[in-house]
Amino acid sequence: MRDYHTSTPPASTKELDATQKFNVVAHNISKVDGEGLVLGRPAYTDDLAPQNALYVKLVRSPHAFARILSIDASEALKMPGVACVLTWKDCPRIPITRAGQGNPEPSPHDRFILDEYVRYVGDEVAVVAAEDEATAEKAASLIKVDYQVLEPILDFEKALDNPIIIHPEPEIHEMFPIGFEPKRNIAAAYHMEIGDVEKELAASPVTVETTVHTQAQQHVALEPHTAFSYLDIQGRLVIVTSTQNPWHTRRLLGLAFQMPLRQIRIVKPRIGGGFGGKQHIHIEPYVAMVTMKTGKPARLALTRREVFEATFTRHEMRVKVRLGADPDGALRAIDMQVLSNTGAYGEHALTTFMVAGSKTLPLYNKVKAVRFGGYVVYTNKVSAGAYRGYGAIQGLTGLESAMDELAHKLGMDPVELRRKNMLHEGETSEVFRIMGEGTEGVAMIIESCKLEECIRRGKELIGWDPTHLVQEVAPSKVRAKGMAIAMQGSGIPLVDMGSARIELQDGGFFKLHVGATDLGTGSDTILAQIAAEELGVDMKDIVIHSSDTDHTPFDVGAYASSTTYVSGSAVLRAARSLKQKLIEAVSLKFGVRPQDLTFEDKVFRTIDGSKELSLNDFSYDTLYHDGAKMKTIEATESFSGDKSPPPYLAAFVEIELDKETGKVDVVNYVAVADVGTPINPNLAKIQIEGGLLQGIGMALYEDVRYSDKGHMLSHNMMTYAIPSREDVGRITVELVDSYEPSGPFGAKSAGEIGIDTPPAAIANAIRNATGVRLTQYPFTPERVLMAIRQAEKGQKGQT
Repeated sequence: MRDYHTSTPPASTKELDATQKFNVVAHNISKVDGEGLVLGRPAYTDDLAPQNALYVKLVRSPHAFARILSIDASEALKMPGVACVLTWKDCPRIPITRAGQGNPEPSPHDRFILDEYVRYVGDEVAVVAAEDEATAEKAASLIKVDYQVLEPILDFEKALDNPIIIHPEPEIHEMFPIGFEPKRNIAAAYHMEIGDVEKELAASPVTVETTVHTQAQQHVALEPHTAFSYLDIQGRLVIVTSTQNPWHTRRLLGLAFQMPLRQIRIVKPRIGGGFGGKQHIHIEPYVAMVTMKTGKPARLALTRREVFEATFTRHEMRVKVRLGADPDGALRAIDMQVLSNTGAYGEHALTTFMVAGSKTLPLYNKVKAVRFGGYVVYTNKVSAGAYRGYGAIQGLTGLESAMDELAHKLGMDPVELRRKNMLHEGETSEVFRIMGEGTEGVAMIIESCKLEECIRRGKELIGWDPTHLVQEVAPSKVRAKGMAIAMQGSGIPLVDMGSARIELQDGGFFKLHVGATDLGTGSDTILAQIAAEELGVDMKDIVIHSSDTDHTPFDVGAYASSTTYVSGSAVLRAARSLKQKLIEAVSLKFGVRPQDLTFEDKVFRTIDGSKELSLNDFSYDTLYHDGAKMKTIEATESFSGDKSPPPYLAAFVEIELDKETGKVDVVNYVAVADVGTPINPNLAKIQIEGGLLQGIGMALYEDVRYSDKGHMLSHNMMTYAIPSREDVGRITVELVDSYEPSGPFGAKSAGEIGIDTPPAAIANAIRNATGVRLTQYPFTPERVLMAIRQAEKGQKGQT
């Protein structure tokens, strides 16, 4: 795999940027919905629910694994105001996946809306609907369930080939081969090798082996999962929900209820954060069941405890990395073996696992041999699913920890070790071809990669000196620095698609319809900026409508860092097409050729200056005044990329560690990123800052804990700690000049890259501070202190 220089690098960033004179793009424009949110205008799903909607509550399993023998709802049904109680006997027995992914889904269909078996504490047992919330809660408490309690599997290290089989049901299946072996408790598996890893490891003068264990992590979006449903005037099922993927939601519900998709409409209002947690169907089936049973509107908003116990977490993983290198630091082999815990159901089991390799291993493309593989196993814990940076953060944590260990063993600056082996512009990696990051059978060529610039600037900002990475600041306190690098992606090539429709309106403004889903990232603003820039109009001239399966064009949804690159490219295409149609229409009106016409500052002019027409006047002419020629001028375009150009980030952290207590504080975190042209620099930086804080939370604070019976112990904000802005010192985010030729106005993604580096960078800083490699996340004071004391005992034993 060494030296994949397979194409000439693109023109320099400065040369490309010199041709770009943006009026709207690359400007810090306020979010289009910002003022309304500040003023408290109704925007979120629960704000919009009908006042006469039935309140829905869910009865949940108190057992990690059990069979339901009987459900007695008689007492609940006697209560005034109770509309219905629904159980697994009221559902079609259709195996589905809840994962919002492409069709066919790369997740096993191993879930039923309701089932005779429950597979984790919190699994849904029954649905209760009543006229008010208090009655629904009381009715749910009166339902009596008789269980046959079964022995659960709670340790994912013991799941593979365990005699306890979590999914014995015959109907479940994979949509295409993903390594699905439920009788072995395997939801998915994958193995690949490029070159001969064992041969290269054996021939390597220097080898290291590191195993890290990354924990499950909660999303903690401010808005819980919320939905309401009703039947429209035509008897169609309408569901308004805080989802990241309306079209996937519609398709999965159609399968679950065996309904034609034309009978279902999904509407996404404003979302109060998703982070991947809303890339699934969680509660939509239950409000739909109530509405279809009663004919009445139904609403459901989960409590924080329900979100924690019964939706999704990040995949817990054990990542083992072996590296082989020459004495000068040139990598010869990378071997990454992963065990992933998918919990009770296999949503995103394969894709999260694959990303642990595909978004990490190409970073070091000079290596001679690479191997990646392992298993995703079932346990009787809450399901794991999509979470910002999924897979990549776990894989990078293992790989970047191992790279630092190699640097220590070589006595080499960890920055220079990475520089010697890392990917550069104009290069590729065989991993891209093998693991699907490009057109079929062809490895993606990297046309934009400013990782060198990111590292150089990051070193400046942190004051990196490899000979002085640790200093004592008090008798028991030290400060230490660490670093890591990361890459991500921009959508899923040949799978993700976005569409946009733009229409000229009377008064000279434009309606922009996009299926893309703004989940708080500001994508509505960014897509409007792209349209305004291409059309040559102001932001106020673009009115954007998004995320309604009846009224906006198809889009796979907001995930995989796809919106700016994929949906933005669709918007750019639609704007270009519409602009051309406008010029052609005016040229006919003027009796000139289209090439003899210009459109600038919202005015059409002939090149000779003899005729001109404002966009405002033309809009009235074409819609009101031109008789038989009257028509709506609009354009619809789609985009599906054949590549996924990665953003890159170099992170440098300075920590302060108290050796008497084990407490670690982040004093300074520097992140320098290459996201191509930032459509809205302020929003891009905010995305990266938010990701950094979540990554710091994973490194130091957040821990999903269970009892020995499978009850989640960290099920509220008192028992599950997340960092606030006050818990972290300085955070510096900068963007380097870059331009991605395949992206809209040179843009790549920014949504996930920020979260990937903190666990590894902080671990590397702790290693520099103490000489100890911590491998069990999070690095709580207790774990840090215990590791320090064990190391001290070992040193005393040696002396």
